[in-house]
Order: sequence, then structure tokens, then C-alpha cells
Amino acid sequence: MRTSPLSGRRLPALPVSCCVLASVAYCSVTVGNIEEVTSPCKAHSGDNVSFSPTRRGFLAAALTGAALTLAPVSFAAAATGTSKTKTITGHLDPGAADFVYLPIEVPAGVNKISVSYTYSKPQVASGLLGNACDIGIFDEKGTDLAGKGFRGWSGGFRTEFSISAGGDTTPGYLPGPIGKGTWNVVLGPYQVAEQGLDYTVNVTLEYGPDANPFKPQYPPQQIAGRGAAWYRGDAHLHTVYSDGKRTPEEVAAGARAARLDFMISTDHNTPASHGVWGPLAGNDLLILTGEEVTTRNGHYLALGLEPGEWIDWRYRARDKGFEQEAQRIHASGGIVVPAHPYCPYVACRWKFGYDDADAVEVWTGPWTLDDESSVNTWDSMLAHSVRTGGRWLPAMGNSDAHSVPQVIGFPHNVVNAAALSRDALLDGIRNGRNWIAESADVSMDFQVTSGGRSATVGDRLNVAADAAVTVTAKIAGVPNGVVRFITDEGQTQQVTLPASGQGTSTWITTPQLAAYVRVEVRHPKIDGTSGSGTEMGTVIPLGPMAALTNPIFLGAS
Repeated sequence: MRTSPLSGRRLPALPVSCCVLASVAYCSVTVGNIEEVTSPCKAHSGDNVSFSPTRRGFLAAALTGAALTLAPVSFAAAATGTSKTKTITGHLDPGAADFVYLPIEVPAGVNKISVSYTYSKPQVASGLLGNACDIGIFDEKGTDLAGKGFRGWSGGFRTEFSISAGGDTTPGYLPGPIGKGTWNVVLGPYQVAEQGLDYTVNVTLEYGPDANPFKPQYPPQQIAGRGAAWYRGDAHLHTVYSDGKRTPEEVAAGARAARLDFMISTDHNTPASHGVWGPLAGNDLLILTGEEVTTRNGHYLALGLEPGEWIDWRYRARDKGFEQEAQRIHASGGIVVPAHPYCPYVACRWKFGYDDADAVEVWTGPWTLDDESSVNTWDSMLAHSVRTGGRWLPAMGNSDAHSVPQVIGFPHNVVNAAALSRDALLDGIRNGRNWIAESADVSMDFQVTSGGRSATVGDRLNVAADAAVTVTAKIAGVPNGVVRFITDEGQTQQVTLPASGQGTSTWITTPQLAAYVRVEVRHPKIDGTSGSGTEMGTVIPLGPMAALTNPIFLGAS
């Protein structure tokens, strides 16, 4: 399911001359423990700090990834048991920087930092984008790309958050000490209306000793005693630790209800949930850790991350950040999977290419038009790999479930793996030894044979170009389903299953006729007819997908 933009989607940047048009000026007026930072006034001109970007400032911001850092706000030390709040206001014009950093000077002796924010939401005409602004925070270790300072991100899902050493830290944020130094609240204005965006950020520091530290409980990376088999799993799932509405407990229960063998946690832009999955895993469910990396030019899944590992998202396709982060993911043994590549939401469509990808998510949640586009593009990429002799990109399908009524495991992957373990499952996906099912009710046995040799999903049947090859697909669980055999030429056979949903389809071909063969199983169309995969018209000629395989390649490589 494609959610509304919550974690980093915005209008394309305007030319450099206006990409950092943002300004804020401060005036400090203290009332009790609350200090408001607003527009300048003559009575406090000595306290005023302002940001007025020069031409050099414009160019510097553009060259550092369209990020803007404003003047710092300082807090003084205070007595244990007290708190102090400061309010920061400002205005961003259309074409603002992708990320606006509000530095906060934190003194020693702080045990909790809390942040809340609001921003203006003016009326806009139909068809125009309104204001939308994300929020997160970096600690005293800095804001460098892929650096050590990340402490949390909630996108646009929350209006406030708190961080402390203990377990009362807001989901999506990383518990730990509140270190002395410069922290940065980061705003992500991914949509700015023509009226501009006015923001208010409240920062509260509480003083005193740290609470008992939070101790993460990471899930195991394998289930002992589970050998080679086909394992079912959903690799794109969200919780309340990003923009989901299900708790981790509810997600794990949903995975079990869907009869999955494994699941991968992929909250947006944060590893904060990794440390709560341990008690929820078991011999019946392997839980792996990951992240949905939400950039300004598309989303991708970082699957099989080391527990606690964070992947940065603050770059576009024009930058080098994606390549750098893909290398980090691969170095740790994980895989990179572009998600819902044709999603039409702002900043959601995939623009980075596929050179650094290990697979592509062609089916996301209930079948929709963008999935149809994804599968067609992926199929063309298969034919291109045959022509060039290059690497081919496997397909995946996941639910992207965030909340009820989105169904966990609809769809999911059925992976041929040597064991129920992180490394074996990722190896199976990386090599295309998986097919996609809408539910555990759907089963498939797909193979090709010739002269005593056989091959299955993701493999190659290396036989002579003119050797007869028998293609067989045994299907169950799709009443009146439409079985399609598809090659580099297109659809070569279409058969309708009986009402029982069970049947076996066969086809004879040769490697010189078919460079590869894959299977799709569709539901009937909404009018109850089978439709046809070889017709043209103003509507899609087939029903929704029920199952989809990766290819089996035929002939010498």
C-alpha cells in the first residue's frame, strides 16, 4: 500500500538561485522558563541572530546537497529537576532547501530533550501541492551523511517527540544520553505552497541524572534446524516506529496469521524498532531488520541490515549518496531493493536506476496500475539482460502494510533458501530463486525439463538451442485463475483454471524460441471473464495478479 507522503517527499528543487530561500531572525524574550525566539526588535538588537544568505551562501548550500543550517539557539546550564523551553519560528519560501537544520546548543547535565512543531497549511487550489514538512534530530556527533549523529526521524507522522537514556524515548528515535554540544533539529520541507511555509519549533531541555539505559533486544539471524526449503516472507512492513499504526507486537502477530516463515522490519529512515523485535521472534517466525530509505527521488528497501544499522536518505539522484549507501548495505551483507518504482506520490517514483540494486519490488500491496507498469518495465529489463549477457534483476513482492485494513503478507515472497536464516534468504532473493504469492493459500510448482535435466525459478536450463523443453506449472489456490506463460517474445500461452483453483499447465518450446519463461497467474476480471493478455484497449485486459514468478532461463548463457 502506498501511503500519503509522510517521510520525505517534496516538489523538485528550483534553480540554485532560489534553492535556499529561507530566513529566520531571532529575538530572545524570556518569561519564566520559556524563551520565545521570534522576529528582531530594536529593544533586543544585541541578542538578535539572523540568517541572510549571500550569493556565496546560496552556492555553498547547493553544493552541499541543498541543505541549510541556521544560526544556533543556546541553552544555559540549570539546576537538577528543572526544565527550560525555547520557541523558534521562521518562514520558508517555495524552492526551500531539502533539509533545514536548527542548531541547538545543549549544556551538560541534560537528561531529556523534547521537541514539538507546527507549520502553516494554507488553502491551495485543486491540483497544487500544499505544505508538508517532516522532522527529525541529530545529536552532538554531527549531521554528516551516514555519520554517527543520527538520533531519530518521524517524518510527518508525529508533531512531537522526546529522547532520553531510558525506555520513554518516542518510537522512531534512539534512546541514549543527551550529550553536551550542538544538536540539530532537522526540518524536511518536501512540499512548500506558493504562500510559503511558516514553522514553529519548541525545544525543551530537562536537567538531571540519566534514567536507567534502554537495553535493545535484537532478534536472532536464523532459526536452527530449518534446512533447505521454500520459505514465505513479507519484506516491507511498517510499525509505529515510523508511519505505521501497528505496534511491533501486532505486526508479528499479523505475520504469523498470514502463515509466514519470516518477515523484515522496514520502518522509514530509522532503525529504532530493531531493538524491540527479539522477544517477538520465535522458532515459528524469523524476524530480520531493515529500513525503507525514503529519498527525494524514490524509496528503496535496505534488507537484512545488521541490527541497529542506520542508512541515510538525505540525497537525490543527482548526488552520490545512493551509491555510497548501497555500498555500505552490500558491505554488511544486505541487499538493495527499489520499492514501488512507479508510485505517483511526490518524491516516490524511482529515479536512481538499477545498477546498484539487487532486486526490484514490482508488486506492492493490492494490485494497482503502477504494479502493472513495474512488471512491464522489469520484463523489458530481463530481455535486455539476455541481449547483453549482463546481470538480470530479480523481482520481489511485498505488502508495504502500515495499518488496518492493509493485509500483512499481501503479497509476499516464496524463497528457495538453503536455511531459514538471514544469509540464506538474502542469497535466494539476490539470485531470483523466489516467486510472489498474494497469500499462503496460493501454491505453485514451476519447472522446465529437457533430456533428463530440470531447472526451477531463478535457474538456467543449459541445453542445445533446438532441444525440446517442457514447461510445467502446477497451480493451486486461485479459483478460475488465468495462467500465463511469458517469454522474451511476450505471452505464448493462456489457460484458465477451474473453479477449484487447481490445475497443471504445460507448454513445449526450445531455447531458440524462448530465452526465458516466467509465469503469471491472474484473477478473473471484475466482470468475471478471463480477459486476454494479447489484446489492446482502453482498460487493462487482465484481472489482478495472484502469483508471479521470476524467470527460468533456457539455453547456454
